[in-house]
Amino acid sequence: MMTVRQLLAGKAAGIVTISSQESAFEALQKMAQADIGALIVTEGKRVVGIFSERDYARKVSLRGKTAMACQVGELMTRRVYYAEPAQTINDVMALMTAKRIRHLPVIEKEELVGVISIGDVVKAVIADHEFTIQELEKYITGSYGVEL
Repeated sequence: MMTVRQLLAGKAAGIVTISSQESAFEALQKMAQADIGALIVTEGKRVVGIFSERDYARKVSLRGKTAMACQVGELMTRRVYYAEPAQTINDVMALMTAKRIRHLPVIEKEELVGVISIGDVVKAVIADHEFTIQELEKYITGSYGVEL
């Protein structure tokens, strides 16, 4: 089974973060530029929250506020679940499903080393299943370990 570390190795490098002091508008701009659905909120190197499109929709739009008038710190989700690089994809999928979350920061030795989304996890699970199916087909047809 694939680990979070292996999943991160296959992703483009880079983590987009934001300060809790920035406006929701600035956060939305960053997310649009990076084509992502959430930002990790940091103070220094410490993760203090996560700000997602869901946070914006539920805490700004629906309450009649504006993105310019709100700071990320007012809107962010403060309880941040995270993954560790050694965890399996199945472990993080179970966590994401149980907690109904779409983005997980990856933390190693108290340092943010990446971010994974539910889309990343689903792609990894599908790839793993496809590999297993191919190996089983080779075994069943007798071509396992035989060069053609």
